[in-house]
Amino acid sequence: MHNSLRAMESTRIRVASFAFVIALLLSGASAGSISIYWGQNGNEATLADTCSTGNFAFVMISFLTTFGNGQTPVLNLAGHCDPSSGGCKSLSTDISSCQSSGVKVLLSLGGASGSYSIVSADDAQNVATYLWNNYLGGQSDNRPLGDAVLDGIDFDIEATTEHWDDLAKALSALSTSSKKVYLSAAPQCPYPDSHLGTALQTSLFDYVWIQFYNNGQCEYANGDASNLVNSWNQWTTSVTTVETQGFFLGLPASSAAAGSGFIPAATLISDVLPQIKTSSKYGGLMLWNKYYDEQTGYSTAIKGSV
Repeated sequence: MHNSLRAMESTRIRVASFAFVIALLLSGASAGSISIYWGQNGNEATLADTCSTGNFAFVMISFLTTFGNGQTPVLNLAGHCDPSSGGCKSLSTDISSCQSSGVKVLLSLGGASGSYSIVSADDAQNVATYLWNNYLGGQSDNRPLGDAVLDGIDFDIEATTEHWDDLAKALSALSTSSKKVYLSAAPQCPYPDSHLGTALQTSLFDYVWIQFYNNGQCEYANGDASNLVNSWNQWTTSVTTVETQGFFLGLPASSAAAGSGFIPAATLISDVLPQIKTSSKYGGLMLWNKYYDEQTGYSTAIKGSV
């Protein structure tokens, strides 16, 4: 009798342990990650040091500020290096270091200032070919970031509306069975985005980091998350991404990083994340940017809850 009871108890413990392991695996499968923009402040950490923190799954090198419409492309990395003199080729080692630690590194197009536009489908193809040869898997005698092959292209488009869908299609077509070209986008939170709305309807983007800042109508304000949550729900039900968990909540990493929309880490963890994480399409958080994150330690404070 006692042996039978011990056997039953042993079985119960094994079942409970198995259930606990399964629960851990499932929670890990749905855990979010953090993406961050790097390159717009020469006083921030190096790219390699950014990746070595272990806080980030994606780093967007920002920005390619001039391209399209026959213009000579210009990479602007603030005080980090001078691409025109070949001074940014040394970043190839940093990029490879990031990738070896599992961090995806993308080149971000656009930004709030610059001169960029795509004027036709042919122009989109020309820009895609340039990006392929100079930053992705192609060949060029003058690759601005050296020989390292980036993981993809980010669209932080804040000007013009035409032919971004054509550029997305042209870049997506460059993916191969051995090397995927990841596509991400950073639309503003009012839906649909006035610049990327058509492009996002192609369903070709792997990740969408929505900017919930500098947009009063859809950001967190005065202790009220309802506008943010409503916008989040509209985005996640209206746009399809390649990745199942492809949507990221985009926030400033400090109150100085944006005009509005900053959410203190404790508030984010207690109030906002529990609401947006109910979506099966939740992928994590995007932060603007690395310099401000270093001032506040924001990513470190939230990483365990993302």
